[in-house]
Amino acid sequence: MAEDNGLTRLCCRQTAIGMIGIAESGGVVTNLYFLEKSGDRSAETAGTPLLDEAFRQFDAWLEGRIRTFTLPIAADGTAFAQRVWRALLEIPYGDTASYGEIATLIGVPGASRAVGSACRRNPLPIFIPCHRVVCSDGGIGGYLGGTEIKQRLLDLERRDSE
Repeated sequence: MAEDNGLTRLCCRQTAIGMIGIAESGGVVTNLYFLEKSGDRSAETAGTPLLDEAFRQFDAWLEGRIRTFTLPIAADGTAFAQRVWRALLEIPYGDTASYGEIATLIGVPGASRAVGSACRRNPLPIFIPCHRVVCSDGGIGGYLGGTEIKQRLLDLERRDSE
């Protein structure tokens, strides 16, 4: 599986938030998986230069040494989901926005449930920061990696942005 021929390559590593899988295809990062959430406890696997860099940036972000990622990414999804994911990239580190605020921002007021659905389908959580989207009533809402990890990520960003 060479990285320049369009085949997908997956690398799994233990991180500060558990076993994570990151995939690349065609020279771009395409997926991030919370493997322990799915019950998969695969051993670490060899990476490629891009996947090694993705994990380097991921670990640096978890340690608070960087606030943004500089990786080539490509998330596969519907046109609506793409609009949501672009809006998520605009939420500053340490801040949050409600599902309703994102819906209004992308020009579809009242579509907060659809925004939540797009967040659940985000193939690149953390890289595309869906953990920064919360409920308007103050609740944190759901998260692909689990609400415990979502709260941890929110706390990490709040702590590092003070």
